[in-house]
Amino acid sequence: MGSTQHTARPSTSRRQRSCMGRQIFVLTTLTCLLSLGLGSALGAAAVYKQISKRAIGDNSEPRKTVVENEQSASNAPSGQLCLTPGCVQSAASVLKNMKLEVDPCDNFYDFACGTYVRDTPIPDDKTSVNGFNEISDKLQQQLRVAIDAPLVPDEPKPYKLVKNLYKACMNKSLIEERGIAPAKKMLKNLGGWPVLEGDDWDAGSFSWLQSVYKFREQGFSVDYFIDFSVGTDVKNSTRRIIDLDQASLGLSREYFIKGFEDKVVTAYYSYLVDLAVLYGAERSRAETEIKESVMFEMKLANISLPNEKRRNATKLYNPRTVEQLQKEYPSVPWLEYFNTILPKTVKVSNDETIIVSVPSYLKELEILLSQTPKRVQANYALTRAAAAMVSYLTEDVRKRQLKYYTVLSGKTERESRWKECVDMVTGSLSIAVGSQYVKKYFKEEAKKNSQEMVEDIRAEFIKILKTIDWMDDGTRASALEKAASMASHIAYPDELLDDNKITEFYDKLELNPDLYLESVINMTIFGTDFSFNRLRKPVNKTEWITHGRPAVVNAYYSSIENSIREFSITKISFTFTTNYSD
Repeated sequence: MGSTQHTARPSTSRRQRSCMGRQIFVLTTLTCLLSLGLGSALGAAAVYKQISKRAIGDNSEPRKTVVENEQSASNAPSGQLCLTPGCVQSAASVLKNMKLEVDPCDNFYDFACGTYVRDTPIPDDKTSVNGFNEISDKLQQQLRVAIDAPLVPDEPKPYKLVKNLYKACMNKSLIEERGIAPAKKMLKNLGGWPVLEGDDWDAGSFSWLQSVYKFREQGFSVDYFIDFSVGTDVKNSTRRIIDLDQASLGLSREYFIKGFEDKVVTAYYSYLVDLAVLYGAERSRAETEIKESVMFEMKLANISLPNEKRRNATKLYNPRTVEQLQKEYPSVPWLEYFNTILPKTVKVSNDETIIVSVPSYLKELEILLSQTPKRVQANYALTRAAAAMVSYLTEDVRKRQLKYYTVLSGKTERESRWKECVDMVTGSLSIAVGSQYVKKYFKEEAKKNSQEMVEDIRAEFIKILKTIDWMDDGTRASALEKAASMASHIAYPDELLDDNKITEFYDKLELNPDLYLESVINMTIFGTDFSFNRLRKPVNKTEWITHGRPAVVNAYYSSIENSIREFSITKISFTFTTNYSD
């Protein structure tokens, strides 16, 4: 129910400080946008400064609304405004999303985004929309042009891989013709899905460890019982280390702990039952055995740490040697486990240091596995594998998946097939796609402008650090050192222009345009081998492979590297002004 009653306002001095804080926030936000490569937003800032001075807290005279100040903005000296087409377009793009009649000191969010929220519908194939969607849509269109081009006989291998994978994804008729048989064959190679095999499944030949080994060999996740990864050591960023964590679950832990009474858990169970039936299982058997599988997954969730207890990185850093692991958790042959999962070229010994994120999980897992029938363990693992293949199979299976996703996220339609395939290819062959994108669309001048902006922002930030009075000298010295040493990875590494380097990277990967599911599996094996092979390699914070994925909508700060990463695609719909600093 609406009300016209006014709430009490703070005193003038408090209100001025509050509004000035918002003014600083606005200007800081615009500066951050610059650091993300959205340089043309500066034109909007120049216009905004003129039309909103009083609205955001200059109390030298009574405040007016932004709309009331538009006339005074139009009379501002032309030298104070950027009036190039790029600046005008940028200002317009910002202003059209604002609700200018709202006082920003009353509701800054509504002031800045009110019109956008009011006028922007969420499409049926998306769960949310934001300011980057327009950029993402344009990116997809551009990538489609590059990816969907005809094969050229003498074209370098990486670009043939890109086109062949896209062709395989788009060939719906061949996918339908092959049916679900390729997926069933893979499940058979993994040891057989008990709910599908029925009474023919042999529990005596199963162990959860052997299933993990088979999953690794066949290109499936090894994380369904224990999450296994190789990453940078957070306490020594010059090296990589193996990390063991709680299992990767099919649903968020927050759902599982609510039990079958939760509608999402019920939807998950129903989806997996229907999936088993679509694969060929009897419904009555599927209902019984999938319920046991989901209940086992719930138990895995219950012995896992909730997110709120994982915020302290120090508590997740628990180093153990392999020998110590063997003593603490004796049911697992750890040396065999590590050396089987890692590529053959990488070996560990008993004195290898491993990080155990949640020691209590491993202890509880030993107990849980000892109390759980092998058939339930196998059904859980193979159900996860069966679900992992759905996106690459026939439409009847994919439609059932979408029905489940509707309950989970509200999404009622899939995006167009070509968009799905562009996203899949870009995510799987990101370096090759990035190279194609850079060569076709990116201008060297834009990269130089971005680099110049970042360095100018760094210089201004250092000036601020030197003059602020609330920071003690020791903290200031550390901050200045960190700011000066911060690396910047702008747009793309030059190696993306070198076909020989790209070809060398993808040398061992083979894809068949007629075998979509198998090609996806091959990419998984390729990616996992690459990741795990890096265990013994020194960390290179400027490595081109790590930063060679420009065809994404992203920009962020990496605390591990102390670096700014800004990818070229964030500038796709913005125009730079070469005199932005004037």
